[in-house]
Amino acid sequence: MPEQSFQEKTEKATRRRREKARKEGQVARSQEINSAAVICLGFVTLYLLGPHLASQVSNLMSYTMSNAPFIASGDPTFIKVLINNMLNFFAILFPIFAVMTVVAFGVNVAQVGLMVTPKALEPKLDKLDLVKGLKRLFSARSVVMLVRDSLKLLVVGFVAYKSIKSEFASFFLLPDMSVAQLAAAMGKLALVLALKVGLIILVLAILDYLYQKFEFEKKIRMSKQELKDEYKETEGSPQVKARVRQLQREMARRRMMKAVPLADVVLTNPTEIAVALKYDLEEMNAPYVVAKGERLIAQKIKKIALEHDIPIVEDKPLARALFKMCDVGQMIPINLYRAVAEVLAYVYRLKGKVLK
Repeated sequence: MPEQSFQEKTEKATRRRREKARKEGQVARSQEINSAAVICLGFVTLYLLGPHLASQVSNLMSYTMSNAPFIASGDPTFIKVLINNMLNFFAILFPIFAVMTVVAFGVNVAQVGLMVTPKALEPKLDKLDLVKGLKRLFSARSVVMLVRDSLKLLVVGFVAYKSIKSEFASFFLLPDMSVAQLAAAMGKLALVLALKVGLIILVLAILDYLYQKFEFEKKIRMSKQELKDEYKETEGSPQVKARVRQLQREMARRRMMKAVPLADVVLTNPTEIAVALKYDLEEMNAPYVVAKGERLIAQKIKKIALEHDIPIVEDKPLARALFKMCDVGQMIPINLYRAVAEVLAYVYRLKGKVLK
C-alpha cells in the first residue's frame, strides 16, 4: 500500500529492528570520544615513559655516532644501519603505540560492544550516486556537523591559547636551562596542554555522543504499520495462527478418539453430550475422563463405544456436570465420586466385575 510509506515514524524501535540496524553497522557512536581518550591517555603514557624512551633513543644515537667509523667500513651505504635503527626506534615507541591501540579499541567496545558487521563492508553502488551525494552534503546533518566542528575548533584553540599564555613567564627562563631541564619543562608544558585540550574534547565528545544517540534513535524509529508488519513476521498472521490452532485441535481430537476404546463407560445426556470415563482399580485413585465432546463429536464417541462394546449410560445431570467440570485426562472432582461410583458399579455388574 503506497500510503504506508508516508506514515510518520513515531514508535520506538523494537529489539528486532535494533539488531537489524546493528548487523548493518548502524550504531550510536562518537569518534570524538576516541580522539579525547587517545590524546589524554596517550600523552600521559608519553610523559610517564618519556625519560625511559629518551634514554633509549639517546643510547641508540650515541652507539651509532661513536661506532660510525667501524660501521662505515663494513657498510659504506649505511642502508643496514638505517634499517636496524628504524626497527629499534619503532621497538622503543611500541609501548606508546600499544597503549593507544588498546585505548582506541577499548573505547569503541565501551560504546558499541564487540561487533562484527560484514554487511557494512559490502560495496554499495548508491554511494556513487552524485545526486544523493550532493543531498547528503547539503543536508541538515551536514550543517549541524559543520557548526559543531567549527565551535569545537574555536573552543580547543581558545583553551590552547590560554594554557600557553599562562606559561609565558616561564619562557624567559628557558635560555638558562640545560638541555635536560629544557626537555623536562617542554614535556611538562606539552602534557598540561594536551590534558586540558583532551578534557575539553572529552566534554565535547560526550555531548556529541548524546547527539549521535538521539539521531540514531530518531533514525531507527518505526511507524505503526511497520510494527504490525514485524509482529506478523515474528508471530505469524492471524490466519496462519488460526490454522495452526485448528490443526492442533484436530490432532488432539484424533488422540482423544483413539483413547475411547479404553473407556469403561460413556455417559450421555443423551444426544448433545458424551463423556467417556476410565477407572483402573489398581493404579488410579479416582476415575478420569478419556474423551468428551458435544454434538457431532459426541455422536462419534458413542459410535466408537458401540463398536467396542463399551456401555453407554444416559445420565443428563452427571454427563453435563462432567463435561463442564473436567478436561480430557483429568480426574473427576470429589463431589461427583458418589454419582460416578454408582454408574461404574452398574457397569461392572453388567460385566461381572466387582467395584472396590
